[in-house]
Amino acid sequence: MSWISRQWQRLRENILREQATPEFIARGWAIGMFYGCTIPFGFQLVLSIPTAFILKGSKIGATVGTFVTNHFSIFIIYPVQCWIGNRLLGGSLSYGAISAALRDLVKEQSWDSLLQIGEELVSAFFTGGMLFAAIFTPLTYFGVRALVRRHRARKAAKLGSEKRNG
Repeated sequence: MSWISRQWQRLRENILREQATPEFIARGWAIGMFYGCTIPFGFQLVLSIPTAFILKGSKIGATVGTFVTNHFSIFIIYPVQCWIGNRLLGGSLSYGAISAALRDLVKEQSWDSLLQIGEELVSAFFTGGMLFAAIFTPLTYFGVRALVRRHRARKAAKLGSEKRNG
């Protein structure tokens, strides 16, 4: 089994293990995805967990859902997000320039390096992030809800079959 298959299986098990309504579980995962797309890595949990309390969603999902952006994926997702956001804003930043600026920011991790990336790139980050969130948040909600419902229906059918046969 490949690494990606194992990670998908682990994620699926985390979703299905939670004992709550499919809507509650899906709401939490959608909250996590929303903040994973829109808020810079490291600040997401500060917002996703309180939002899950307010909107009555899974705190586990709100936490793990933010991990769409992690130490590995941000080197792919953030440059693409910023490039798309920059294009939507009519900017002219190249993908290479965006990628280099973000790499420097991650390497330095200082306020100075954050301020040096410029207003245009920050605007592009949030614009691209809002587009990603507009696409992936509903997909996450409906996908997780369907996954939980389908799993529970199969489980109930299996239990019903065992009771009839046993």
